[in-house]
Amino acid sequence: MPQPTMTAAKVAAAPPPTSSKNRAVGAFKDKQKPEHVRDSNITAAKAVAHAVRTSLGPKGMDKMIQSGDGSVTITNDGATILKQMQVLHPAAKMLVELSKAQDIEAGDGTTTVVVIAGALLDAAAKLLAKGIHPTAISESFLRAAEKSKEILQKMSIPLQLTDRQSLLKSASTSLNSKVVSQHSTLLSPIAVDAVLRVIDPLTATNVDLRDIKILTKVGGTIDDTELIEGLVLDQKTSGYDGPKRVEKAKIGLIQFCISPPKTDMENNVVINDYT
Repeated sequence: MPQPTMTAAKVAAAPPPTSSKNRAVGAFKDKQKPEHVRDSNITAAKAVAHAVRTSLGPKGMDKMIQSGDGSVTITNDGATILKQMQVLHPAAKMLVELSKAQDIEAGDGTTTVVVIAGALLDAAAKLLAKGIHPTAISESFLRAAEKSKEILQKMSIPLQLTDRQSLLKSASTSLNSKVVSQHSTLLSPIAVDAVLRVIDPLTATNVDLRDIKILTKVGGTIDDTELIEGLVLDQKTSGYDGPKRVEKAKIGLIQFCISPPKTDMENNVVINDYT
């Protein structure tokens, strides 16, 4: 007789069967991992923004950066600082790429764009801490960006590329925060004229800076900088009775390599007759 009672007790004590759905919900409760990754990304990006923050503005400080080979660079240009920094974190690398893109597109505001991105990420971190979903924050940022663009378009002053005086003012303003600010009266006209030479002012919307070649010469000063309208051949023959100036020269454009093709095998050529 006692046997059925024991069986009943066993049935009562057994736990309720867990469905696969319940198990999945239980496994997903741990949100620590994605939150930790987000915090890590925001912290790394803020660290980069903080590094360049003090070099912003007319009273910004210059940074001294020593590279691996021992060479030292002194600059307050955001793009240059970030290029020289050994950034490893993926999120921080994105800010470096952001600065590069700004430099290519506008040529100025490289530090500003990184500092603003750092400030926005700091604000996003506070909203995440309140429990707001990342997607909601992201969508709101996009809406704010559209509104900001609209406001900036309204307050902007249209500029014609044929208006050289306004371009000179813009170039001088940009140079005022650089190391060469005291030479802005000399460098601004050179920069503006160089750009106007390689674009059509009536139709151009942007300029490819690769069309402008900058040759640096050891021993000169910034005051020796000049814009040459024409072709500059950087030759090593000066001082060796090489031609300094050629009038009405005929120029040949050769599209193939003048030197003989190199073979894959090791070889030595011994020449004993000049012909």
